Amino acid sequence: MHSKKEITKLGLHLPTDPRWVDLASISLQDILSDHAYCEQKAASSCISLIQQYPDKKEMVEQVSPVVTEEWGHFRMVLAELKKRNLQLGFQRKDEYVKALLSFQQKGGSRNDRLIEQLLCCALIEARSCERFRLLSLYLKEEGLQDFYHQFMVSEAGHYRMFLDLAELYSTKEQVRKRWQEYLNHEAEIMKSLEIRGDRMH
Repeated sequence: MHSKKEITKLGLHLPTDPRWVDLASISLQDILSDHAYCEQKAASSCISLIQQYPDKKEMVEQVSPVVTEEWGHFRMVLAELKKRNLQLGFQRKDEYVKALLSFQQKGGSRNDRLIEQLLCCALIEARSCERFRLLSLYLKEEGLQDFYHQFMVSEAGHYRMFLDLAELYSTKEQVRKRWQEYLNHEAEIMKSLEIRGDRMH
């Protein structure tokens, strides 16, 4: 289901298990609800970055439009639920993101902590992009392939933006070294998590 080229482009070390799309297609209400909350949390994460680092002018300028974009995505998913006469479900714990956040290095300088947050955001966007691609290719529900193709393109741009910002505020060598550590850890997370069709991650 995956092309090796697509995974390499995103840097991910482990593709999503092919069974995930089949499971996701069983309950559109669950996967769309989880997707909606992912978009909401993405907007909140960008707002948090701006609040914590208002002095990082380039980051504020680049991340600000993403807040609007992610909130727009949240509303798009709500509209898709409504169109299908489905209700927004309750938010669930995101074990994937929790495991990623636990890998962030604590302490260090304020700038070090920013780099950790940017890399974490980049990785979440990369995995989301990979999963949106799968949904755009293999979901058989009418209209959802094009719907998810839009999200795939958007997340790919966000992933690159966060990585570029990390390199802006550090050195390419340091960022690439730490990025590889994140990718290795993320692959282990993917191996350990149960395959859930009601989760975007």
